[in-house]
Amino acid sequence: MHTIIDPAILYFGTPVVLVSSENPDGSANLAPMSSAWWLGRTCMLGFGARSHTPANILRTGECVLNLPSVREVAAVDRLALTTGSNPVPAYKVARGYRHEKNKFEIAGLTPLASDLVAPPRVAECPVHLEAVLEGVHPLAERDAERRGTLVALEVRIVRVHVDPAIRMAGHEDRIDPVRWRPLIMSFQRFFGLGGEIHPSRLAQIPESAYRSPSPATPGARPRPQEGAGAPVGAASA
Repeated sequence: MHTIIDPAILYFGTPVVLVSSENPDGSANLAPMSSAWWLGRTCMLGFGARSHTPANILRTGECVLNLPSVREVAAVDRLALTTGSNPVPAYKVARGYRHEKNKFEIAGLTPLASDLVAPPRVAECPVHLEAVLEGVHPLAERDAERRGTLVALEVRIVRVHVDPAIRMAGHEDRIDPVRWRPLIMSFQRFFGLGGEIHPSRLAQIPESAYRSPSPATPGARPRPQEGAGAPVGAASA
């Protein structure tokens, strides 16, 4: 039997992202978050609308999404309860946050120059996704209590850097999911992935097929036939 509950948050398990952005004075900010999801080359990032990181991204139009593995968990945790905002907003003070200017130093991480955007990458993270802002989507607009407090930023990935250790053997542009061990947050606690638990029929589709445009696009190449599988969340958007 199921029971009805009213949890304060619904973080059932999402990857941790260290978002680097540029402060107004040109210095770097680094913020951990886990409200992120991808579809194709697009990523949606969920933030508190008054937070420092979305303000930086809205102003500059750029960021880097650094994906830590389970090995970087201690560095990620050192950034917890820190903010680039000064003064610290009252709601964050109430939750125990403090202002920190030098986020890389606090975390013990190394900034690395990006290729196409100004914010630096995090050298220790196995994956760096350079990104540019594509859209701004206010959330909870019909909720009188939360209206104006949440925002989703739509970013487009313009360059991908990966540690060779997680590349799939024999392929130039693929990640080996057996080697890639992302850091996962579930209900404010850190977890990693276990081993593969079951073969996936979706894996029968060549990954390169997802480079194809939508069938609705003029001149599109055919996609895998219906029934052969499609990216989760893409079939009935």
